[in-house]
Amino acid sequence: MTVTLVTGANSGLGRATALLLAQKGHKVYAGMRDLEKGSKLLELAEGLDLSAIEIDVTNNDSVLECARHIEVNGDTVDVLVNNAGVAFNSVTEDIDVDRAKEVMDVNVWGPVRCVKAFVPGMRERGSGHIFQVSSVAGLIGHIGQTVYVGSKFALEGMSEALAQELISFGIRVHIVEPGVTRTAILPKNEGNPVPTAYQDHYDRMFQFYTAGIAASVQAESFAETIYEALTSSDYRLRYVCGWGGEEIGERHKTMSDEEFVEMGSLVSSAEEYGHAFFDLFGLRI
Repeated sequence: MTVTLVTGANSGLGRATALLLAQKGHKVYAGMRDLEKGSKLLELAEGLDLSAIEIDVTNNDSVLECARHIEVNGDTVDVLVNNAGVAFNSVTEDIDVDRAKEVMDVNVWGPVRCVKAFVPGMRERGSGHIFQVSSVAGLIGHIGQTVYVGSKFALEGMSEALAQELISFGIRVHIVEPGVTRTAILPKNEGNPVPTAYQDHYDRMFQFYTAGIAASVQAESFAETIYEALTSSDYRLRYVCGWGGEEIGERHKTMSDEEFVEMGSLVSSAEEYGHAFFDLFGLRI
């Protein structure tokens, strides 16, 4: 039986992934900071081999205790889905550095803590899968989210290095780069620092997410991408999914840096910015 740990599993992408893998026969540990928030997941998972487990990826002791608990149960993690993450809306000048550090602690150092706790067992067995949940914001410097973008760019580079480090031990690392995916959390990602000289920039960011929400791509598509990677005989490092994932994933490779930067000169007009975005990415926002 395949044993899987999904962090940030109480809602959204993590919950969908935990449920799908349990339905596919995995023994799933659904990791979350607050077990009380797992009631909906456990209700949906009735009859499946899925249990909630406490893990705060920003706390070394919590991660190690999670690993110890799984070991005491007689299990070893075969699949690690580093899904726990937080967003943060801010242009560079508006950044609250203390809050920014908290974002980095979850999005960058959280996966590192989990790798350090669970990879040794995989390495000893000579097999395993690690999924690093990035974002299309790890591919382009998306406007209005400097810190979030920075955390995902960091995760991308570190995951490339990790993939090279572990492949000779039989461990496959996969980077998943979702576009906008409809979850209960997404509409709550509202607001920006005020007062600000950059309201137009924030408005263009919200314009992008509003279009993505309207497309209504469900979290299950992300979970299916994880399952596809797990069951494929061919190894791929990167997978894109969600609204805009494929378009941004492909088109950012061919555009020039200057073309992308030039969009910033159009932020005062929703219409002009939208036209430029369509010209570059083929997406209507």
